[in-house]
Amino acid sequence: MPIVEFKGVSKIYSSGEHELRALDSVDMTLDEGKMVVILGPSGAGKSTLLNLLGGLDNPSEGKITVCGKDISKLNDNELAEYRAETVGFVFQFYNLIPTLTVYENVKLVSEISKDALDAKEIIDKVGLIDHLKNFPSELSGGEQQRISIARAIAKNPKILLCDEPTGALDSETGVMVLKLLLQMAKDYGKTIVIVTHNQNIAKIADVVIRVKNGKIRSVEEQENPLSADEVEW
Repeated sequence: MPIVEFKGVSKIYSSGEHELRALDSVDMTLDEGKMVVILGPSGAGKSTLLNLLGGLDNPSEGKITVCGKDISKLNDNELAEYRAETVGFVFQFYNLIPTLTVYENVKLVSEISKDALDAKEIIDKVGLIDHLKNFPSELSGGEQQRISIARAIAKNPKILLCDEPTGALDSETGVMVLKLLLQMAKDYGKTIVIVTHNQNIAKIADVVIRVKNGKIRSVEEQENPLSADEVEW
């Protein structure tokens, strides 16, 4: 069942007489409960797609429907409400608040989400229950990313948006984080969208969308995606 639909979506940036089409008339449908990888080189339009889906920006043209709701014309307050209720974010560099403990970083989402999950339960799920009182600076990169995932899941969003979630990690830690991400999404019934330039991550996706020069070049459904352990990293 579709949870996301883009129809003729473009994002245009103008500077004087110059015009840059970061996205160019994109049509795209994402089904609920799938792991989707958006793959492409730097400057292809991947992050623009993610920003539009995440309600961080509005399209210049076209319509974006998420969970049956047109988010294309929402104002800033409505977009903030959409982000709070519908999407969770996992970033490359974790974006944890350095002055808050592990528990406080995850618990924080309960202030913006009406249906937030129990922070301690989710931290336990990512294997860091013994680090509740630690600060981000006291954790490894992999541990910080696990807390970032816990925070995103605890918000209880319908869609989890991940921007190069393993980009700052070594391959071994990256595999661990991907396995955790997949398991958490499965346990809590989330749709995952990962933006990356890493071809290997595409092998574990249900759907691979290849983007280049602001256009979708191909959409590939994989009937038997590999597990993170099966991929040669």
